[in-house]
This record gives sequence, structure tokens and C-alpha cells, in this order.
Amino acid sequence: MGDVHGAPPLVRVHSQCLTGDVFGSLRCDCRQQLELALSLISGEGAGILIYEQQEGRGIGLMPKLQAYELQDSGLDTVEANVKLGFKADHREFELPAQILKSLGVSQVRLLSNNPDKVSALVRAGIEVVERVPCEVTPSAHAQDYLNTKRDKMGHLLREK
Repeated sequence: MGDVHGAPPLVRVHSQCLTGDVFGSLRCDCRQQLELALSLISGEGAGILIYEQQEGRGIGLMPKLQAYELQDSGLDTVEANVKLGFKADHREFELPAQILKSLGVSQVRLLSNNPDKVSALVRAGIEVVERVPCEVTPSAHAQDYLNTKRDKMGHLLREK
């Protein structure tokens, strides 16, 4: 949206979350983060949303639903993925860097809580001049999920 070349644009790399983005799942804050990103970009009149097809942190929809079942039996999101034979996070973020390069964008203000996204863009030659927090007020059902992301995956989230 708008002029993304005048100053480092606000950029959100958002991983697909069918359960959250479309169906409004209370297990995560994905839909709220997507809405926040679109609102901030709109408010600035410029920015980029890259919507990646990496459902369930890259494990796909069906394994994600299996992980939900394991979470219902007491495992956290990381433990569930590992029990299914996956890493905690299978996503790669090289494609967003290439998209930004193809748009002629070499500096960004990254709207993210995930340090892996910052690192991936920097490794690919995109300068992250600012990491803008993407924190929303989560549902009570999502708080344990967010705590796990903070405590086990290094996401930059405030203590709740």
C-alpha cells in the first residue's frame, strides 16, 4: 500500500493460519495480529503485508489439527509438534526477503514478535531498521500458547 520507497516501510510477514485468520480460533492471536498489521499499514498510508502459506508453523493444516488434539490432552504447542515428529517451527523466511528485494525494498520496519523473522531478513540482506511489536490483547484461551512462544521459542512478548 502506498509509497514503500520513501522511507523504510512497515512490513508484516504473516504466516497463514486458517483456524485463526478465517475461523476466529481463540487458541492463537493470529487473526488479531493480521488485523493489527492491516490497521497500522492503513494508518500510515504505506506498508507491505506478505501472507505466507506456512500453516501451523510450516507443518500444514492436518498436522496442526493433530497438534491441537495433543494440546487438548495437556501438551503445549512446542511439545505437540515435537511429538508429531516436527521441529517446534518449520517455517523458512527466505521467500519474504526475495519478495521485498523484488519490490526494491532493502530496509524495513518489521512488525513482528518473532526474532527468527528478523534474523532471516537480515541474513538475506534486508536491513531491519526497527522491530515493531505486534502484540494484541489475547483471549484467555491463547495466553498459555503465547507464554510458550515467549518462553520456549524466544518470541518478544511482555509478561502477562
